[in-house]
Amino acid sequence: MAVFGVLAAVLGAVGLVSPAAQLSMLGLAVPGGRGSGDHTSAFVTASSMAALNMGVYYVLAALADWRAFFRWTVPFRLLTCAVFTVAVIGGRAPEAFIGVGVWEGLGAVATGVALRYERRATGAGTARDRAGTAVPR
Repeated sequence: MAVFGVLAAVLGAVGLVSPAAQLSMLGLAVPGGRGSGDHTSAFVTASSMAALNMGVYYVLAALADWRAFFRWTVPFRLLTCAVFTVAVIGGRAPEAFIGVGVWEGLGAVATGVALRYERRATGAGTARDRAGTAVPR
């Protein structure tokens, strides 16, 4: 969680400082100039700010060892993977965008597997653990 959070925050910051660098890292074309109706930089700014915020949330959840938050991310990251993949397949997003979907999908699977492994290694956990309440260890 913390690693994902730091990566998301850093990539969000990169997009805020240099939208062109962010587009380039994603394998997307960087517009030469902004034409009428081109709001690419506005969408990169909005996405980058969301990524920065999300990254901070993930780091704070990791520092608090907030297991419920970890569990909640799994289905929503899988949904994000599906939406981004369908956007590429449907022609709404360029093929390079598939990397974002893969990143989300692999992150969801890795989180789910880690949570399952940890739960099995420590037993079923207490009712408080399952309810998402932090339990001092």
